Amino acid sequence: MAKSPKTKKTKSGGETRQFQAEVSRLLDIVANALYSEKEIFLRELISNAADACDRLRYAAITTPALIEGDSDFNIALTIDKDARTLTIADNGIGMTHDELVDNLGTIAQSGTSAFVEQLSGDSKKDVSLIGQFGVGFYSAFMVADMVNVVSRHAESEETWRWSSDGKGEFTIEEVTGEDAREGRGATITLHLKEDETEFTEPYRIRHIVKTYSDHIAVPITLIGGEPPKEAADGEGEGEGGAEEATPETINTASAIWTRPRNDVTEQQHTEFYHHVSHQNDEPWLTAHFRVEGVIEYSGLLYIPTDQPFDLFHQDRPTKVSLYVKRVFITDNCEELLPRWLRFVRGVIDSEDLPLNVSREMLQNNPVLSKIKTGLTTRLLGELKKKAANDADAYTAFWGNFGPVLKEGLYEAFGDRDALLELARFKSTRGDDLTSLKDYVERMKDGQEAIYYITGSEIDALRMSPQLEGFEARGVEVLLLTDPVDEFWLPMIGAFEEKTFKSVTRGGDDLSAIKSGDADDETKNEETSGSEDIDRLIAALKLSLGDAVKDVRSSQRLTESAVCLVADDGDMDMNLERMLKAHNQLDAQSPRVLEINPKHALIKQLSATTEADGADAVRDAALLLLDQARIIEGETLADPAAFARRMSAVMQKGLSA
Repeated sequence: MAKSPKTKKTKSGGETRQFQAEVSRLLDIVANALYSEKEIFLRELISNAADACDRLRYAAITTPALIEGDSDFNIALTIDKDARTLTIADNGIGMTHDELVDNLGTIAQSGTSAFVEQLSGDSKKDVSLIGQFGVGFYSAFMVADMVNVVSRHAESEETWRWSSDGKGEFTIEEVTGEDAREGRGATITLHLKEDETEFTEPYRIRHIVKTYSDHIAVPITLIGGEPPKEAADGEGEGEGGAEEATPETINTASAIWTRPRNDVTEQQHTEFYHHVSHQNDEPWLTAHFRVEGVIEYSGLLYIPTDQPFDLFHQDRPTKVSLYVKRVFITDNCEELLPRWLRFVRGVIDSEDLPLNVSREMLQNNPVLSKIKTGLTTRLLGELKKKAANDADAYTAFWGNFGPVLKEGLYEAFGDRDALLELARFKSTRGDDLTSLKDYVERMKDGQEAIYYITGSEIDALRMSPQLEGFEARGVEVLLLTDPVDEFWLPMIGAFEEKTFKSVTRGGDDLSAIKSGDADDETKNEETSGSEDIDRLIAALKLSLGDAVKDVRSSQRLTESAVCLVADDGDMDMNLERMLKAHNQLDAQSPRVLEINPKHALIKQLSATTEADGADAVRDAALLLLDQARIIEGETLADPAAFARRMSAVMQKGLSA
């Protein structure tokens, strides 16, 4: 391996390297009590050791020689009060020289600069980020002023030692002779700070393991401390050395998902969720089950309270682990859940897949396809119950994961009905979310469509002039701000035989919708009006030319003078803006300009056209079009010309 420019040789032939700059900053943040509870460091190191055992167990399926003579996995915690050390040792897969450098000297596969930019100084938020980026190892520096890692990979004869005080550099060197490991695995020795001696107390270690790591399916043993009083029987009293003590297993060491649901506490669920999710929030929903029949499998799935960091990653990775007969296979089995449920974390353990299943065999496997269907149905059912029983909690869930579930409306034909029932939307009715079923029940007499408007900001949508006519008639409009809304709506088309219709499209006939007001007929008569604005419309068309597709009198406007709409059959305006912003569309299509015949400005322009002809309103026509574009948040084609026309109109008005 080529040495980094910042690599120096040590006297013993090892290498001293500088941490990646972002890692140094991270270490400083961690060392200054990023975690609210320092004891978390032990949870992180035990979790890493368990992962190393799982990876070796999987590798040994195809290469049994890797565990020959040492097939019983274990994690050993050794305390030495005199030396003020705590050691975490495992017989997992171990690390090579390069893996020690990559895994402990950098934030591998995370994009370090992007990661550090996310750190906010808010401990609660930042600790979640650290867990999601898999860098919990660095929490060891909260309690230790020196960390040594001695490791030997299962496929190597070499032992390497990684050492650092967490202040900017680390040293890596080969270990030979008596100091070399006899077998595979890793041993992490923490030289504890003077004020952290509590972590050499046996009762403290037992408590931490029972609280955070009891679910780990690998036995965790404690060496070097007196046994608990109830088991002492007068023997083993005193501090003793590691070589004199009998290892004491201090965790349950059974797969949590195989236990009966009633035997697993909420605390155990929380800690297992932390283990499989690498997040530090609480599980919002827990699904613990066993399926028996033609296909048998056990499952323990969690929906997070907070959004995972990579929720909107372009690869949309799923993060559910697959086990076969309690043997770990993979920790991101994409075949278990659809990508629109990628926020779910947990474990599925199959009884029907072969132990030597390969990645290629997983793809298009009929057993996994049936499990995937069953899991999807189960999770959607759990969400339906949650929505019915706890609307407030479901509202919080939808705020975090609604945009992802909507991807299923576009991708999953068989689950659309269930997803439509679960979907919630903002609307003009108020701040509360509404379901489509409730929307349909509130529809006005004569209303045949479910109206919606799409955009990027909810406040901008609420102020859109396209809503004015609908609000005047009390017609509710859904306010959709997720980009995926532009794609699933055309795929769905309708709900309970009510078509979805954008209020930014032309052709809306609102006259058939009754508002419930006694003076409905009077309002409709006023809207149709007696003023003849055909001459003004013709003049506007002549002045604007190809800049607009058409000019029409509007039913939708009550307050504003003008607005732009897409013609029936044309692309929705918000979708067009999105595609253009991502360079997927070269030019913007001309739109329909609608004018409000009841607006004072339009009435005045109509009178001016009748008196002085079409040329008299040319500048006004261009200003009206630019005004409509500004309202839509679009860039003006010629800002300088707009400014000149605006100045001229203002000057003429002030001199009149």
